[in-house]
Amino acid sequence: MLDIKFIRENKDLIQAGAKKKHIDFNIERLLEIDNERRGLLATVERMRTEQNVCSEKISRTPNENDRARFIVEMQDLKVSLKTEEERLKKVINKWKIEMLQVPNIPDMSVPEGSSDEENQEIKTWGEKPTFDFEPKDHLEIMSNLKIVDFERGTKVHGFRGYYLIGDGARLSWAIWNYANDFFGAKGFVPMIPPAIVKKENLYGTGHLPNDVDDVYYTQDEDYLIGTAEIPVTGYHSGEVLKKEELPKKYLGFSPCFRREAGSHGKDTRGLIRVNEFFKIEQVILCEANHEESVKWHEWINRNTEEFIESLKIPYHTVINCGGDLGLGQVKKYDIELWVPGENKYREISSASYFHDFQARRFNIKYKEGEDKAHYVHTLNATAIPTPRILVSLVENFQQADGSVKISEVLQKYIGKEIISLD
Repeated sequence: MLDIKFIRENKDLIQAGAKKKHIDFNIERLLEIDNERRGLLATVERMRTEQNVCSEKISRTPNENDRARFIVEMQDLKVSLKTEEERLKKVINKWKIEMLQVPNIPDMSVPEGSSDEENQEIKTWGEKPTFDFEPKDHLEIMSNLKIVDFERGTKVHGFRGYYLIGDGARLSWAIWNYANDFFGAKGFVPMIPPAIVKKENLYGTGHLPNDVDDVYYTQDEDYLIGTAEIPVTGYHSGEVLKKEELPKKYLGFSPCFRREAGSHGKDTRGLIRVNEFFKIEQVILCEANHEESVKWHEWINRNTEEFIESLKIPYHTVINCGGDLGLGQVKKYDIELWVPGENKYREISSASYFHDFQARRFNIKYKEGEDKAHYVHTLNATAIPTPRILVSLVENFQQADGSVKISEVLQKYIGKEIISLD
């Protein structure tokens, strides 16, 4: 959410940002509603003042006739005030809905483009493996090794269901434990947040209202998270932090749930796109300064690159074009891992910064001494998701005999060098 004063003073900039993001947003409609809101607010405040004056007159007037006249006047005013307050309430609701649709302004370095197909590669790392045998995809490799069961997963969960079994589960735990050590060494505070949250938290991060079809919710109208970003960012909602506490660096670990409502027909097999998974997320709250946001954005993205490099998986990094940015994102990088079975890169991580877009919605501020409080800036980046990381791990390190080599950094966590049927 942006400040309405900023919006009014920079409407052309806002409209240009919406155009770059390929978001259909009419700023004139918002400003018309805001003008109506401001006018009604002034009317209501004036009538409340008149009501107070009238009440004062009644209490101070000794003459019964005059008092009776003032009481009638106040009753008429009360009826009119109630009418105007109801009008104001309706207009404020309309105004809030429009304000939730105002897109954040993308950074000047964000390239033009309408979809992820126009994201720009800015870095490649590692050598893609070559095989002297016919390589298999992760479904065949893992099924042959009996470390995944899709058939029973579908039986119990339904479409996109899976079980990780034996070394498949152990490999996931190894990744989680290694990630906790790796990112913990960078100063992150580990956190296991709630996976079921109140609706306002998804509005806070900007996942609602536009992503409503992709989230699960309960009969109590609570929501299952699709990323730890949501509850971790909401951790300090409604608080005023001290400047010296910043930056706050949290490493959230959580189960995640996504309906994949817009993905029918895509990635219907395997572990690329599933309804439930686990993810470790980097979340940062920093000072309200663009240079600080840029610095931490580069840092959290580089953290994940280093993590992937330590696993020896080839990857490339792309900068997302305007049309592939969310409503609140100022800039985003995606890291995509090489998947031999598809002969293409697949997204494993996204790193984004938002300036104060999320902090305004969550009302998270900081101040130094008696200075005026400011909204923090927020950032987040995927540290690593499972089971998707398993796809690249098993396909890049598969052996001719059907076994899979374990990345050296994971060996101490899983207790073996190779996953095989033996």
